[in-house]
Amino acid sequence: MPPSTDKMNFSLKTYSELHFVVFLLGFTGILGKLISLPAPQLVVFRMFIALVTLFVILKVQKMNLKISRKILFSTLGVGLVVAGHWTTFFLAIKLSNVSVGLGLLGVGTLFTALLEPLILRQRFSWFDILTGIVIIAGIYIIFRFESRYVEGIIIAIVSYFLSSMFSVLNKKLSNETPGQILSLYEMLFGLFFASVAMPFFVPDVFSSFWPGTEDMFYLLVLGSVCTAYAFTAAIRLMKELSAYFVVLHINLEPVYAILLAYFIFGDSEYMSGGFYLGASLIFVSVLLYPMLSRFRKKTII
Repeated sequence: MPPSTDKMNFSLKTYSELHFVVFLLGFTGILGKLISLPAPQLVVFRMFIALVTLFVILKVQKMNLKISRKILFSTLGVGLVVAGHWTTFFLAIKLSNVSVGLGLLGVGTLFTALLEPLILRQRFSWFDILTGIVIIAGIYIIFRFESRYVEGIIIAIVSYFLSSMFSVLNKKLSNETPGQILSLYEMLFGLFFASVAMPFFVPDVFSSFWPGTEDMFYLLVLGSVCTAYAFTAAIRLMKELSAYFVVLHINLEPVYAILLAYFIFGDSEYMSGGFYLGASLIFVSVLLYPMLSRFRKKTII
């Protein structure tokens, strides 16, 4: 029996929202480059704005914000992971550029393929790992041609490992608690960890703590639209899609970001042919994965 029209429309709506979220996540890289604040300070403001935005939305929706002690301690750990991921993400962009920082995002696919079975106690999918390895080949090509950004590349890889861990942990937690409430507590604890760490990485932070008007505008967009909405939407989508599927499509983030960065920043974002070859390999792997996965399942059946 063919799927109902409602189910098909809902699937299209879910898939479209996933791509919109990916676009917003790619735009965070643009904002990270535009904002002049150091990465740790930027993350503190991002988390604070996202926390306030989420709190107001949840209050308007009259949602119960109480969670169990078990979930509370779990979000404490995830908040630390998120703070670490965002700090290293913006640091990698500031040490290189948007194209390099986001072009390496595909490494998260392999990390997720390894972490999801371990944390969620599922079987390893060799097909997922093989896809991740193809993406790593694209990363290797990028590294060969853009070794001048080696420091940014290494920090970006650390960032995407933390991102994969966050995605898998939230996949597990979202089965027990609504995504918006998880995001609220994760922002709260992430803000705490980022605030405590900030003075160690930005010694003179208190002498120029408040951002200028332009930076504040970018921070408001970053904290509300690209964080509060995108963050909760990604968690919600993981209830219907696997963490690996979501992270795999987040690999399209560099495509959106690189195109935007080229138009906004111009020649500073121009990369070698090898970079675009590696990025294309990642892009093709993402596009082919759903089709090959369905074909593989039909073959097994």
